[in-house]
Amino acid sequence: MKMMWACMLQLGMRMWPGHKDSKMEFERPMWDELTEKLAQAGCNTILLDIGEGLRYDSFPELSAEDAWTKEEMKAEIARLNGMGIEVIPKLNFSTAHDMWLGDYGRMACTPQYYEVCAALIAEVCELFKPRFFHIGMDEENCSLQRNYEFIRVRQGDLWWHDLLFYVDCVEKAGVRPMMWSDYARERPDEFVEKCPKSVVQCNWYYYNVFDNMEEEKYRIRLTPFLKLEEKGFDQLPTGTCFWDSNYPNLRLLTEYCEGVISDEHLFGILQTPWVATMEKNRKKLMECPETIAQAIETWDKIKSAK
Repeated sequence: MKMMWACMLQLGMRMWPGHKDSKMEFERPMWDELTEKLAQAGCNTILLDIGEGLRYDSFPELSAEDAWTKEEMKAEIARLNGMGIEVIPKLNFSTAHDMWLGDYGRMACTPQYYEVCAALIAEVCELFKPRFFHIGMDEENCSLQRNYEFIRVRQGDLWWHDLLFYVDCVEKAGVRPMMWSDYARERPDEFVEKCPKSVVQCNWYYYNVFDNMEEEKYRIRLTPFLKLEEKGFDQLPTGTCFWDSNYPNLRLLTEYCEGVISDEHLFGILQTPWVATMEKNRKKLMECPETIAQAIETWDKIKSAK
């Protein structure tokens, strides 16, 4: 499989509390400039966090006033494909990041909730006709939500039931699921035994330290790379440039993962800026093509030296 040099970009921002505007936090000129720069840098994949950014037929009340129509989305997918960029849709179903679901998010684990999620997954898969679909599933814990007005955390069998439900919905559409690998930090052995191998794992690691397995904050985030490789999972390791100190992160992550994940299971490397696609975030957004180009250069040097 061709190596994915990927960047996650935000269309919708309502995955977090506080983002409740009726319109999107998104500016098309910045999007156009950024995607051009990404293509020039060698990025060949965009993971598109959709949220409220699409006009859904099934549940239109979830869409922002200025959400893209399906015709606009199809045209944009075609434009990006013409630039050599594959588009992977993402809808986050973690209860920590599903505010885009509106009132339905507060109905988690009910028949109506499952009906809504299944319909949205099917609708997005039908529109994008993608190879992969990212279901999120990160940071679902009490610690992250401690300041939320309404806390929802699934655990044990219920968490697994819902994960497998989303996976089944995606696979019924003939698409392969992706997810964040957070659950594997606290329960790595349980995760690799229970999670289907069909799910591509996006373990995110945002530190610049890769040789310290003694300190917990590093160990619990590095261990999943090793456990997932040991059990034969396909991986799309994920870095960030969100903080200024993270600027070298993607290059260092690429070097590390090339050494611990086999070429068979290393699908690519993913960059995440975690900011709205707007002019005010220009500095951070434009670091994405820069750091992806550096990661590609690092990868090529390592491979050419072998």
